[in-house]
Amino acid sequence: MTDLSLVLPGGLPDKRQVAASFSRAAASYDSVAELQRDVGTQLIERLSQEFVPARWLDLGCGTGYFTRALASRFAEGHGLALDIAEGMLDHARPLGGAEYFIAGDAERLPLQDSTCDLIFSSLAVQWCADFDAVLSEAFRVLKPGGIFAFASLCAGTLFELRDSWRQVDGMVHVNRFREFARYEQLCAASGLRTLSLENQPHVLHYPDVRSLTHELKALGAHNLNPGRPGGLTGRARILGLVDAYEQFRQASGLPATYQVVYAVLEKPV
Repeated sequence: MTDLSLVLPGGLPDKRQVAASFSRAAASYDSVAELQRDVGTQLIERLSQEFVPARWLDLGCGTGYFTRALASRFAEGHGLALDIAEGMLDHARPLGGAEYFIAGDAERLPLQDSTCDLIFSSLAVQWCADFDAVLSEAFRVLKPGGIFAFASLCAGTLFELRDSWRQVDGMVHVNRFREFARYEQLCAASGLRTLSLENQPHVLHYPDVRSLTHELKALGAHNLNPGRPGGLTGRARILGLVDAYEQFRQASGLPATYQVVYAVLEKPV
């Protein structure tokens, strides 16, 4: 495991806080994970039907929803599931899907070289400040011809919430994510061959701001930024947020836009 004692560079949260937040959210996560299920399903569909990995890794497995989906699709393969949040592993392990559930960090995988045919990661690596290290570890652990398929979030995610808070107090209330162009640069320099890489918006709608913020908290994905405001949020500021967010209202409700990166990379033979 890497040293998590410092606030990480690039404005991303300390991974200890990420692990603790997602551990606390383990019991409530699946009840509000509409986006996560949709994104992970789309990522699986990006894998070739002819691709049959003998050993696969669900990287950032969370509650194990896609661990079990991968086990169903690749019934003849052997599965590993890894997450930095012990609480998520405790939730996932009894539900099965993988032979081993491992506590570990995507930036320093506790796995031997050239041992996996597939590394699958859906909505986890956006929390990794050193994405170059994630790619390097994927390259190391994959067998030649192996696939690293990941879905992540990039800049522009939850811009409605960010812009609404900016009108209220100008402080950091929404998690920061790297630019899509940075994903393009890092993937191109990784030594992995890019089979596909795209940025696709997903928009969810909510009846009110409270429903959105409640969901983010239940997912463990509420504001984890360094420099976020501490303490309770006053009533006046909440009312200001509600008023500001109303400018985005559509017929379907209040929109929340997620900018999702989908990538399928291959280790050259």
